Amino acid sequence: MADLPGSLQACLSMGKVAFLAILVSGGIVMQILACALYNNWWPMLSVIMYVLLPMPLLFFAGSDSSSLYTDSNNSWINATKFLTGASTVGSIAIPIILKHAGIIGWGAMAMDLSSFVVFVIAILCFMGMSEDDDYTMF
Repeated sequence: MADLPGSLQACLSMGKVAFLAILVSGGIVMQILACALYNNWWPMLSVIMYVLLPMPLLFFAGSDSSSLYTDSNNSWINATKFLTGASTVGSIAIPIILKHAGIIGWGAMAMDLSSFVVFVIAILCFMGMSEDDDYTMF
């Protein structure tokens, strides 16, 4: 991409940001629709897990977030990995437990899980951006 003009490079990088914004917005809309279409707001419980998901990374990993991908004996990094994994499992488990308890229906559960998948795709796209875009944390 180094041989492209500067204006085209800027347009492509803004397109990446716009794509990420559309993905996150789509996930939020799906989460709200999972509640509004079925007139049952219990699926909003998974939003708590979405809010808690980045907290261990923010508090425990600090500026050394590249160590999350290595085998480390640092107990803070191990705690970060555990709490992030627990939040991720909770994001999947909440709609399944609500369906099993008979509180929500199949459609609400499917939309809630689809919202989670869209958020995961957005996170993976964000992490996949190249280093020279200045939008990546890792």
